[in-house]
Amino acid sequence: MYKVAAALISALALTIALAQERSPSAKGADVYIISPKDGATVSSPVTVQFGLKGMGVAPAGIAFENSGHHHLLVDTEVPVNLGAPLPVTDNVRHFGKGQTEAALELKPGKHTLQLLLADQNHIPHNPAVVSKKITIAVK
Repeated sequence: MYKVAAALISALALTIALAQERSPSAKGADVYIISPKDGATVSSPVTVQFGLKGMGVAPAGIAFENSGHHHLLVDTEVPVNLGAPLPVTDNVRHFGKGQTEAALELKPGKHTLQLLLADQNHIPHNPAVVSKKITIAVK
């Protein structure tokens, strides 16, 4: 009985480890915000255009090598644990249909925006494909 339980625990641990394995990113891949520009003053809704070089865009749930979909980090930092699926929050916006731009309703004031590409399971690639963080002012 003990051996069976130990085998089941080992199998479960392996399954969890494999489920969280990060997809490799293409060498030289780059994600960036085309618009708005860093330091821009804009009105809400803010149209944010996403740029990507060296990899392709694919919807969530669809596995293609060297591809992923965009996640926009609003007023937050890149998550510490990049081996877990990104949460869905007001600060971590998912674009799992393969969108390359979005209209955001943002309150007046300063906001930071940063893109993070993730695979079909919303897990960031290895190494992570993350943009420079920009700051905008919403009037």
